[in-house]
Amino acid sequence: MAEGASVWPFSVRARRSGQLRPLGRNSNVQDNSVLHVTPRIPCIVGEGVTIGHRCVVHALHHHGNNVRIGIGAVVLTGAVVEDGAQVGAGALVPQGKVVPAGWLVMGVPAKPIRQMSDERDSRTSGGTPVDYLELWQRDYRGNASRWGMTR
Repeated sequence: MAEGASVWPFSVRARRSGQLRPLGRNSNVQDNSVLHVTPRIPCIVGEGVTIGHRCVVHALHHHGNNVRIGIGAVVLTGAVVEDGAQVGAGALVPQGKVVPAGWLVMGVPAKPIRQMSDERDSRTSGGTPVDYLELWQRDYRGNASRWGMTR
C-alpha cells in the first residue's frame, strides 16, 4: 500500500504472486470491500480513488485518478475506469467495459448517465480522498491490529 493510502476494517486485498499492486496516493478502500486479481490481470488503483463500502472490484485493468466507486458497486474483470469517472452505488460494471473519463455510470449493467462537472461533483461526493485518509489515520491506523488490519 502506498504511503497516504488506506484500507478500512474488514476489507480484503487478494494476494497473488506479482499481482498485488500498491494503491495510489490518497486512495481508500472502505469497510467490507474486496479487491481481487486473476493470474493475468492485477487490480490497479490510481491516485485519489475512493472505493466505497461493500464494493467488489475484480481484476480491474485500471482505475484512473480521482475515481469514485459507490457503495455496493461491483466492477468485473478487465474493466477500465478512466480519470474522474464515478460508478454509482449498486452499479455493475460488466467485464471489459470502459467507464469514460468524467462520466457517472449507474445501473445493472452500468450505463453512462451524465458527464460530471467539477461543481456538481464537489457537492455530491460526500468527502474527498484526503478527508477519508485523515479519518482513517485518526480512527483506525493506531488500532489496526484490533481490526485485524495490517499495513
